[in-house]
Amino acid sequence: MTTHSSPAQITLRSPAELADALPYLMGFHPDDSIVLVALQGERGRFGGRLRLGIPRDRAEWSDVAAQLAECLIGGSERRGARPTGVIAFLCQDADGAGEEPRQVMDRLRPLAQRLRMACGRLDVPVVEALCISSGRYWSYCCPDVTCCPPEGAPLTPPGTSPMAAAATYAGIQVRGSLREMEARLAPVSGPPARLAAQEKALDEAAAALVPRILGAADRDAVGEDTLALAGRLLARLRAAPRTGADDAAAEEDARDDELVSDEEAATVVLGLQDRGTRDRAAEWMEGPAAAAALRLWRLLARRCVGAFDEHAAAPLTLAGWTAWSAGDEATARVALAAALRADEEYAFARLLHDAVNEGLDPEPLRASLRKQRAGRRHQARRDPVRGGE
Repeated sequence: MTTHSSPAQITLRSPAELADALPYLMGFHPDDSIVLVALQGERGRFGGRLRLGIPRDRAEWSDVAAQLAECLIGGSERRGARPTGVIAFLCQDADGAGEEPRQVMDRLRPLAQRLRMACGRLDVPVVEALCISSGRYWSYCCPDVTCCPPEGAPLTPPGTSPMAAAATYAGIQVRGSLREMEARLAPVSGPPARLAAQEKALDEAAAALVPRILGAADRDAVGEDTLALAGRLLARLRAAPRTGADDAAAEEDARDDELVSDEEAATVVLGLQDRGTRDRAAEWMEGPAAAAALRLWRLLARRCVGAFDEHAAAPLTLAGWTAWSAGDEATARVALAAALRADEEYAFARLLHDAVNEGLDPEPLRASLRKQRAGRRHQARRDPVRGGE
């Protein structure tokens, strides 16, 4: 099996090398996850990949396996490249309540079997299925105890494998664990009084803005006010640069949170519930504004507390879009999955999530948004009153 990370190329020949490659394929360590990776061509080049949390209810495993197989193989076929094989990864650490990693492997074996059967029914074999738990891996397919012993084998120490060297050469980053990435998007925690103050601000913003958004006469004015405030917050964040180090992310996110008041966050969150306003906010997708925009959308998602948790779908989707536009597919996948957990019917998040998973190019959407912005500016020059930014 071959992975291409231009200009580097590396061939993976063993379960150990596949287990080591997983974080580099995904861009993060996918804890509590099913990951399926498509193989393309005679040499088994890595193609599309899917990730889903492992369902706690075993009764769901058969349906989930069938859906994942159909999504991966069907998506590959729509792109004109039917997979020649699939690699399955089951990633879950021991629960800390006396369960051993080998017991995790045994517990998940029926799920691995269901994944193999689901892919097989579509005439695509699972050529390897691995369980990764608490620093060790097991193969559900390899019978050779010299390379895959019953007690499992230790994962390669981080940064010491050929895959790690190739990834470093290609500029590929592993952004911590999935759990850590999701924590950056989750509602803030803290003293009850602090959370109550943010929820009160959201309540007041909803009472003030929702009737205006629903009323045609005032909707555009709310959008303009929302975007103007978001622009000021972007400038504020850009003036407070970050190191960008993953190990400082939580601390730097906390500093970002201090820069935006409850009332400011609530006003922008409620304003972004309007689709037109959200689509204009998506234009902060490239150039100097993009990094600050990603920080702002994460921040706003964290402020969607209490009864307003579903409102996080809009800023989470914008975070996913901004990350995807910037080439950070790992962050995009996590943010868009979080948006769909907040509101499974949120159409923009669903479209973007499918596009990222199918390996599409974000440039057509960027071009559309640029055209939208240029058209609005042209209208502003012709009619400053009606077309102004």
